[in-house]
Amino acid sequence: MEIGGAETSLIGLLQALDPKRVDVYLFINDHRGEMMRCIPEWVKILPPIPLYTMIERPMKEVLKKGYYRLFLARLLAKWKFYLYNKKYHPAERFAILGYLGRYVTSILPPIGASKIYDLAISFVTPHDIVLNKVKAKKKICWIHTDYTTVNIDADWEFPVWNGYDSIVSISADVTRTFCEVFPSLRNKIVEMENIISPEFVRQRANLGSHPLDMPAEKDTTILLTIGRYTYQKKMEEIPIICRLLLEKGCKVKWYIIGYGGEGEYIRSAIRHEKMENRVVMLGKKANPYPYIKACDWYVQPSRYEGKSVVVREAQILQKPVIVTDYPTASSQVKNGIDGVIVPMAVEPCATRIFETIHNHRLKSDIIKFLSAHDYGNVNEVHKLYRLIQ
Repeated sequence: MEIGGAETSLIGLLQALDPKRVDVYLFINDHRGEMMRCIPEWVKILPPIPLYTMIERPMKEVLKKGYYRLFLARLLAKWKFYLYNKKYHPAERFAILGYLGRYVTSILPPIGASKIYDLAISFVTPHDIVLNKVKAKKKICWIHTDYTTVNIDADWEFPVWNGYDSIVSISADVTRTFCEVFPSLRNKIVEMENIISPEFVRQRANLGSHPLDMPAEKDTTILLTIGRYTYQKKMEEIPIICRLLLEKGCKVKWYIIGYGGEGEYIRSAIRHEKMENRVVMLGKKANPYPYIKACDWYVQPSRYEGKSVVVREAQILQKPVIVTDYPTASSQVKNGIDGVIVPMAVEPCATRIFETIHNHRLKSDIIKFLSAHDYGNVNEVHKLYRLIQ
């Protein structure tokens, strides 16, 4: 339960559920991460199963702990993915999880073997595990991303998706792109947005004072980006965009909150562009909301998204957002109304950000619009209740 969009979405779903209507048993592969403390007290957390805790741990640790079959299964998954993709790159984490599920699931023990649940939910990939290791009267799984942007073997994954009674999509654009890959599964789709509680976001944002490690600077625009250090988030281009903004005479400081295996790509880009004093990596933050509250603009420079949770959280905090024109951007941001969509390519992206930052009337209008609209959607939970019936 590390900090991330899917994890935040899960917490939002759990908080929206009524404990008088449902009993919830939550199984987590590895009981680590800052989001563990956000799980509602009434949720029954199933005890950890040692083999599951090793699914995404470093391979050296798996071997050291003596989980030799799991080590070999993960090695085989990585090799098979390499053969399919021709080359393996950490950016394809989502795609390789499909292979991981296929080769690892068979050696995993059942989950909650003593019960037959009314509904089993597979909230994140790999979906093979809930499909094969949980007993339930009905099973559903979630799509969180633009499925046309990840390199997957559709023929191989189809039986897994088809094994579920329903597939929950977080937006119309996510549905559209998923059905481009799996058109025959359209009748299984149920659209249900990521549930975000404005009260929770505002409460967390108001904890403590202005972050000391993101100080305000005179005549300087403070930009903020939050996310895992992955290919999807495109943070390695932030130092280039920042340099171009400075060259245009725009005094900015860009902060990044996150973690992940590709952090060195970002650090290398910062050094290469000589942006050490302008682009600051703050690392992981247990509570990122005060940082969103303190920035001038929240920026999401992703290559693709399903429906970004942190963008919605920034809007709840009445913070103007800038997102790149990834395929599903327009399903979340009304360009020029509650945010700004900028080009994906670096130079036009920098030009549009420059124009946006200097358009004070636009910023004022966006904040005014955000303050007048409710970006919460707790009522989405009723769609889940209907699936249980």
